[in-house]
Amino acid sequence: MRKSASYTDEELIEAMRRGDSWALDTVYKRHFGLVQKFIVNNSGTREEAQDIYQEAVIVLYEKVNDAGFTLECAIATFLYSVSRRLWLKHLRDEGRKGLIREEHDAMSEDAGAIAEQYVEEESRLQKMEEGMRLLGEPCATLLNDYYAKSMSMEAIAEKFGYTNADNAKNQKYKCLQRLKKIMIGAGT
Repeated sequence: MRKSASYTDEELIEAMRRGDSWALDTVYKRHFGLVQKFIVNNSGTREEAQDIYQEAVIVLYEKVNDAGFTLECAIATFLYSVSRRLWLKHLRDEGRKGLIREEHDAMSEDAGAIAEQYVEEESRLQKMEEGMRLLGEPCATLLNDYYAKSMSMEAIAEKFGYTNADNAKNQKYKCLQRLKKIMIGAGT
């Protein structure tokens, strides 16, 4: 079996359809950091993020096993979107309305604009995923560790064997510059 990071979304979906438990485990581990960051930054705890994310993964698993279902976006986009909706519903149910009110008002004013924003965001995420794929290693993993997994510069320095956090920070900067060139070259 290959390293979990090397499987494409399509391969993971097919493996989930076959009932391969490693695929569901890979999906769960690969995208949790993104959802956790969103929930923690929006009045939640790590434990609440785990609960919400688990529900989202179950939704994905059930959808993947529906006969007529085709995933039209990246797995990360799907899980983030479902988790976001579940979290907003949870906040509303708990009476924490500050975040919800803003979104609800915007939806009632112009649902079309919200849908358009979602499509644009999904497109940006797909372009970013492609940019990260073209960026290659170790930059892709370094940026993912820092932004998606919220790892500290000290932890990244240790993981990649840099002498200190400042060197890791310099490497992160260089990786971001490379990603920026790739994204500009791709017309994004």
